[in-house]
Amino acid sequence: MSVSTIGLFTGLLLAIAAILGGFWGFVLAVVLGGVGWIVAAQIEGRIDLGAAFRGRRHV
Repeated sequence: MSVSTIGLFTGLLLAIAAILGGFWGFVLAVVLGGVGWIVAAQIEGRIDLGAAFRGRRHV
């Protein structure tokens, strides 16, 4: 599936969330979509959440 197709489906789902859930439904859909993207990017190896939460260690 191409990136533009995924973007199209994302936009359609956000529009449905805005229509059915109002403003807060839209906000919840955006937040959960962001969380899903972060989890998927971690699984694929695009980002490393462990490095973000480890911080610096001074030896």
